[in-house]
Amino acid sequence: MATPIRYTITSRDPASHVYEVTVTVDRPAADGQVFSLPAWIPGSYMIREFAKNIVQIKGESGGRKVTLKKRDKHTWQAAPCNGALTLSYQVYAWDLSVRTAHLDQTHGFFNGTSVFLAVHGFEEGQHVVEIVRPEGEAFKRWRVATSLPELKARRYGFGSYVAQNYDELIDHPVEIGSFALATFDAHGTQHDVVITGQVPNLDLPRLCADLKKICEAQIAFFEPKTRRAPMARYVFMTMAVGDGYGGLEHRASTALICARADLPVKGRAEQTDGYRTYLGLCSHEYFHTWNVKRIKPAVFAPYDLRQEGYTSLLWLFEGFTSYYDDLFLVRTGVIDTDNYLKLLAKTVNGVLRGSGRKKQSVAESSFDAWVKYYRQDENAPNAIVSYYTKGSLVALGLDLTIRTQTRGRRSLDDVMRGLWLRYGRDFFEGDAIGAGVPEDQMLALMEELSGASLKRFYDRHIVGTDDVPLAELLPAFGVGHDDESGRDLKPWLGARIVKDGADAKLASVYEGGPAALAGLSAGDKLVAMDGLRVVAGGFEGLLARYRVNDTVRVHVFRRDELLDVGVRLKADGLVPVKLSALGKPAATVRQRESWLKKSG
Repeated sequence: MATPIRYTITSRDPASHVYEVTVTVDRPAADGQVFSLPAWIPGSYMIREFAKNIVQIKGESGGRKVTLKKRDKHTWQAAPCNGALTLSYQVYAWDLSVRTAHLDQTHGFFNGTSVFLAVHGFEEGQHVVEIVRPEGEAFKRWRVATSLPELKARRYGFGSYVAQNYDELIDHPVEIGSFALATFDAHGTQHDVVITGQVPNLDLPRLCADLKKICEAQIAFFEPKTRRAPMARYVFMTMAVGDGYGGLEHRASTALICARADLPVKGRAEQTDGYRTYLGLCSHEYFHTWNVKRIKPAVFAPYDLRQEGYTSLLWLFEGFTSYYDDLFLVRTGVIDTDNYLKLLAKTVNGVLRGSGRKKQSVAESSFDAWVKYYRQDENAPNAIVSYYTKGSLVALGLDLTIRTQTRGRRSLDDVMRGLWLRYGRDFFEGDAIGAGVPEDQMLALMEELSGASLKRFYDRHIVGTDDVPLAELLPAFGVGHDDESGRDLKPWLGARIVKDGADAKLASVYEGGPAALAGLSAGDKLVAMDGLRVVAGGFEGLLARYRVNDTVRVHVFRRDELLDVGVRLKADGLVPVKLSALGKPAATVRQRESWLKKSG
C-alpha cells in the first residue's frame, strides 16, 4: 500500500508573514522527483504565479542535502536520492484576499494552491497535512477552521488532516486564529459559520437563521426527493474588514471577505443594504457547491492548474449563479419582492451603463476572462461586458422565456436540475470527477431539458450582443418595467469619479460622453471647475449647480501637467430602469408568485 504524501505547515513568527512548509515523499521517483505549485486557483480565472511567493526552498534525504533544479517558473526537480525525500520551503503570505494566503499576529489563512507543492506522479494518492500551532502565549487560543477532514486532529484543533488526493487537498482553505464560531443544521448536514476580525455585537443567531433558509432551499432545489447535500459538512469562512467584498467557492466551504458594517447587529432588526449584499454573496458561493464545483465545463474536468483553461461557458457557471443568488433570497423570504426588484434593477442599470456590452458577447467575455475580465483597466466599461452581471440577465431572460413558451410547466430550474443529474451527481461526495458540460452542446441541452425553442435567444443574447429584452418579458410576470424618462434632466460629466486621497480622480471615462469629447482621460485628477476647487467627495455637489448644456472650465492634472479644457455637460445617456411589482391582473400576479416564491 502506498504511503501518503505528508506536509507540515506552521509559522515561527506570524509577524514575518511567512509560512514554513515541508513536504515528504517516502519513495521519490528514481530519476529525480518533480514538484510544482499551481499557477492559478479554480474560480478565479487569472494566472497568479503563486510560486513567486516561495522565498526559500531546499531538499534533504537521510540527513544529506539534495540538489534542486528549477525547471520553469513553478516547477522543481530533485536530484535522484535513496530513501525518503523532504522539501522545506518558506511562503510569503501577505495578500488579504480569498485567493491566496495571509498571516500576521491576528490570524492566518491559506488556500492549498498557495502553499502545498504537488508531488508529480503521486497526485491521486492520499495526502496528510499537519497544521502546527505557532509558538508563544499569544497563540494559545488560536483554533483551526477548515472543511478538510480530520485525521488525528480534533475538530477546530491543530493536528493532522487528510485528503484522498491532491485535488481535494487544495480545495479546502484553512483559517487559523481566534474567530467567532456558530453551527446550524441544514437538512441533516452540519454548516459552520466562522467570522474572523473584530465585529462588535455580532448577531450570529440571526445570521445562522438566514443562512439556514438559503442552504436548505438550495439543497432541496437540486435534490427535491432526498434533501441530501453533496458534502458531509460545510464551512462559511468570513474575514470582516473595514471595507471589502469578495468570495471564492470550494467543494465544501467558501472563503469570504466583507465589511464588518455589513454583518447583523444584536438588537437591530432592520435589514441593511450591506447585510442583503452579504447574504447574496453567501448564497452565490453556496450555489457554486453544485454549479461549477460539480457541474463544470468539460475543460475543468479535471483542472489543469499549470496553464489557462479556456471555456466560453462562464456565463452559465457564474452568470446563472449570479441570477440564482438573489433569487433564493426572495424565494426563502429573507428579502421581500420589492427589495429583490431593486437589486435586479441595479444589475440592469449597471449592465446598460457600459458600451462594452455592444462589442463583446457573454460567450466571448467568458473565453477572454483570463486576459480581459480579470485584468480590467480604465477602458473596461467601453470594451468588455461582465459574464457575471449580463450573464445573470441572460439567465433571467431564459427563465422567463422558458416559462412563457411552456405556459409555466418548465423553467430554468428544470435546466439546472437536469445538468446536476447528468453532469454533477457522480461527483456527489467530491471523490470523483464528472464528465463536464460539453462546450458546444449547451444550446441543445437547454432546449432538451426545458422543452423550449431557445436558438433565437441564444444567438442574439449569448453569442450575440443584443440586450436581453426584459421590457418585453417582465410585464407578463407581474413586474412593471419603467424608466425615469420624465425625471428632471441632470448634468453629466461622462466619467466615474473616485477618491484618490484628498483628490477626485477620473477612474473611467465613458465613450461618447462629455469628458471624452473634451479630451479628458482616465487618471486625470480634477483640480477645479470654473475656478472652484474640487475635492474628494465634493464633486457631485458642485456638479449639481449646473444645467444640461452648460459649458464649464475644468482644470485637471495629468501626471504633473495642468490642463485647462472646456466641457459641455450633457444629460446622462442612461435612463435608469425601475422595476415594480404590479397588483393586477391576477394572472400575472400568479405568474410572479410562481417565479419568485417557488423553486420548482
